[in-house]
Amino acid sequence: MKITKTTKPKISVTTRTIHNPEPDYTRPLLKLSKESFERLHSRLRALYSEPAARTTMLELERILMVFYAHKPQELIEKEKDFHSSERFTQKDVILITYGDLLRGEESSPLATLAKFCDTYLKGTINTLHILPFFPSSSDKGFSIVDFETVDPNLGSWHDIEDLENRYQLMFDGVINHVSSKSRWFSEFLNNNPYYKDFFISFKSREDLTPEQRRLIFRPRTSKLLTEFQSLKGSLYVWTTFSPDQVDLNYKNPNVLLRVVEVLLMYVRHGADIIRLDAVMYLWSEPGTRCVHLEQTHEIVKFFRDILNIVAPHVTLVTETNVPHDENITYFGNGHDEAQMVYNFALPPLVLYSFHTENATTLSAWAKGLKKVSNTATFFNFLDSHDGIGLMAVKNILRKKDIDYMVERAKKHGGYVSYKSAEDGTEIPYEINITWYSALNQKGSDEGISFQIKRFIASRSIALVIQGVPGIYLHSLFGTHNDHKAVEVTKRKRAINRTVVDVNSIMRSMNYPRSKKSQINKSLGKLIEIRTKNRAFHPNGDQRVLMISPSVFTVFRTSPELNQHILTITNVTSKECQLEISLPEIDSFESQWYDLISGKDWMAENQKLSITLQPYDVIWLQPSSELE
Repeated sequence: MKITKTTKPKISVTTRTIHNPEPDYTRPLLKLSKESFERLHSRLRALYSEPAARTTMLELERILMVFYAHKPQELIEKEKDFHSSERFTQKDVILITYGDLLRGEESSPLATLAKFCDTYLKGTINTLHILPFFPSSSDKGFSIVDFETVDPNLGSWHDIEDLENRYQLMFDGVINHVSSKSRWFSEFLNNNPYYKDFFISFKSREDLTPEQRRLIFRPRTSKLLTEFQSLKGSLYVWTTFSPDQVDLNYKNPNVLLRVVEVLLMYVRHGADIIRLDAVMYLWSEPGTRCVHLEQTHEIVKFFRDILNIVAPHVTLVTETNVPHDENITYFGNGHDEAQMVYNFALPPLVLYSFHTENATTLSAWAKGLKKVSNTATFFNFLDSHDGIGLMAVKNILRKKDIDYMVERAKKHGGYVSYKSAEDGTEIPYEINITWYSALNQKGSDEGISFQIKRFIASRSIALVIQGVPGIYLHSLFGTHNDHKAVEVTKRKRAINRTVVDVNSIMRSMNYPRSKKSQINKSLGKLIEIRTKNRAFHPNGDQRVLMISPSVFTVFRTSPELNQHILTITNVTSKECQLEISLPEIDSFESQWYDLISGKDWMAENQKLSITLQPYDVIWLQPSSELE
């Protein structure tokens, strides 16, 4: 995020994960080991009957052999040296963006994104999460019409593969539903026998009893069953998210096979991370809550097994906006399911800490986090293309605390989205607001520098806590709420999806006193420091200290145990005095150095006495460890 212009990074073919456009069948074909075959077969037996599992396994083998025949030999050789414990390091920071949030003069929006990243993000961001870039009929890309092509309004596969030359890429696997305008659903309505059971349908709404309906966990308040006209007359089809988003029926093994082909096609085009969007809804079973079912977990493990065999460098990340205890179940045993899970509790807890100027709840929760394994970690984000989800803190914050955040967000110009509870009432599901506006009320008497300092202090928490940090594009600029977009689209989430002119952004960032420039400089500095220090490695140790309600304090240690960094964030608008007992962190260092300010701190009598100004952030390292 340095403002100084840089030259385009050199491309190294050894970093490319894009596959050859044509298969090479002159090389040895993929042959599954007995262990791998049995593991995959057992997953299928857990989902289907033995005859169906056997037939499905034969087709899966063919799919995997074709995929492997496309794989470049240099990538096959490179993967032999792949260590899963180094899948993610302190160098990994993910930028979350739609493909068209930046408007420029380049040949396509994706080309504009590439130019922006190449010019201004070198040395800070190494991974791009480009939200669904496929043809879509609604929901800003999440109602996919065609999984296999890039939306021509955004660019082409050439643009995606060009970005893969220089960045790791995260693709969205929106695989629990398809657009009602998709070919798959059209063939279903046309009564094509192959697609007969691709979707969940009923002859009447009453085929789902009131008791069954009440049990189903819903993220929306829309009707669960949507009426469609087919060749065979009216059908009522399961639509969890909207009438335009039709749920796939994974009870049909052909659905699973086609989805496997889609995910592997993403890998062939350069996906390093596959985000399984709202994966909790994958398997539906009337008479249950229809979320987190054993079959859903079995399918995620099935995907993991496949990637372990043919693309071990590719990561699965699950996105499940649910209570924290349910969310972390997608780690499995730490080695057999998702390698990364969205840390949905973090955004509302950070926001609550800054609203109340008290980090006690955040610190207590973080203190209880356990490292899952050396091959799995959290995705630590604060804002995204949606909103600030509230479900994850349902059992962490009290109802009155959540209500307080909701009312505070409304005062700051935000909106609230609701979901249907099991008793039929509506409860808050997420706050729709930009992260900058959530923290800073427009028109207040506070100075801009003070607001920026609060904003940066909040962002620092996602950078120091164990895991991989993610930043939504608009937090690079400190974007305010876009109420006009909400009025035009009639969608609350549009408040945080403003399309910005890249040239205007660049002019503003090049003016040192502008808000955008100050945010860019301060945030970029923190990220750059993080990426250079192994203490922030996801597998490094983390110790949360309950020193004072005014601060969030984490003591990080590198995996090699040779680097230690004490991070302290003042979450309040007041000066605070701290006294840290060094034996509490097993340290006897007398001299400490702040990596951010460059200031030296001296301990006396095994105690560090520190004065923090409002929203100060300090990262202290023992001077003896400095090079």
